[in-house]
Amino acid sequence: MVDISTAPQSPPIPTDGPWAVRTRRFGEVSKQVLRNPTTVAGLVIIVLLLAVAFLAPLLTTPNVPDPYQMPRDWGTRDAPPGTPGHLLGTTSTGGDVLYGVLWGARTSLQLSVIVVSITVTVGVIVGSLAGFIGGRLDEILMRIVDVFLSIPELIFALAIAAVLGPSFTNIIFALSVVFWVKYARIIRGQIIHIKQNDYVDAARVTGDSKFRIYLKDVLPNSITPVMVQATLDMGGIVLTAATLSFIGLAQAGLAEWGVLVSDGQAGISAGKWWASTFPGMMVFLWALAFNLVGDGLRDVLDPRTEGR
Repeated sequence: MVDISTAPQSPPIPTDGPWAVRTRRFGEVSKQVLRNPTTVAGLVIIVLLLAVAFLAPLLTTPNVPDPYQMPRDWGTRDAPPGTPGHLLGTTSTGGDVLYGVLWGARTSLQLSVIVVSITVTVGVIVGSLAGFIGGRLDEILMRIVDVFLSIPELIFALAIAAVLGPSFTNIIFALSVVFWVKYARIIRGQIIHIKQNDYVDAARVTGDSKFRIYLKDVLPNSITPVMVQATLDMGGIVLTAATLSFIGLAQAGLAEWGVLVSDGQAGISAGKWWASTFPGMMVFLWALAFNLVGDGLRDVLDPRTEGR
């Protein structure tokens, strides 16, 4: 007679739902990301920049109806750093550099979040339609994407913003028109690859609808490269926007880093370096931080980059 108590037991069948699996995966990815010192450095810089953006209303006392417009003090133009009331000096038009740096962080955060949200949404929708449905629709959408990709991003954004006129809203619109195509291309390629897997065929055999298969099996497994690209674009978008602002495509007096650099460029040759240097450093730190974090995420989430 067989002793049931000593018989080998089969391993328990996992009962974790999809959310539990994804939560566990998120924890594993977080641990791997935090092991990379350059990624941690990028995260620290991002946290500091976000703190500056959120605390800008508390760190400054705007005396203008629109706090995103720099207040002017025409009596202290080109004041050097350390001037009473102007810790980082003033511009040639009397704008306070510290005010512009602090509120410029807030402007940059809003810009990058809005543009990335729009471009990811539009890109994922277009790329999903092309990759999942395929056929004639895929051909038409991808030819449209190819047309957009054939034009350099900066030149395209410059042309759109110049036609619409100097406005920060127009810069947001121009960047949204330019940046969505890369997400469409990325998500389309991922979906075409993912939908050929066996588990997608199994879901189709069990009677799941195409929409359910897309939401449950295809999209969650295709979105990782989009997340990495979005992180990288958080820095690149601010850099491009600063370039457009620098050449005069944002309204004058806006508390934005590119506008500050433009205001201070004429004084550099005369030794008045502060109006351009401090906002220029902020643009550099913003772009650097998100690139460090984006590279770290790519190394962890894309095994094909391992060892490169």
